Amino acid sequence: MSFKYTPNTLKKLEQLYEEARYIIRYEKGTFNSGYCILEDKRVVVINKFLAIEGRINALIEILPSIAVKEEELSGEMQKWYEQLKEQPSFNKDSGTQTEMDI
Repeated sequence: MSFKYTPNTLKKLEQLYEEARYIIRYEKGTFNSGYCILEDKRVVVINKFLAIEGRINALIEILPSIAVKEEELSGEMQKWYEQLKEQPSFNKDSGTQTEMDI
C-alpha cells in the first residue's frame, strides 16, 4: 500500500491511535528518533518540530511496537491497519525510545 504524506493521512493515523486508546502529544524534547512512547500511560510523544512527513513516518514506525487490539477498531480502521501491517517496513526492528530523557 502506498499513501500520500498529507494532513488527511496524518489525521487518519491519529484516529487509529485514538481507537487503539493511545494519546498522541506533540511536544518539544530530546528524542533520538523524533518520538518516545510512555507505555504505562499509553501516550506517544512526537517531536512538534517535525513536518507532516516526519510525523507520519514516526507514527507508522511506532505502530508495530504498541498493543493494538484489532477487534476494538472500527471496520474502516481495521482495513487500514491491515494494509499498514503489510508494509515491508512494518515489522523491521526500530530503535524505539521508550522513555523521555528528563
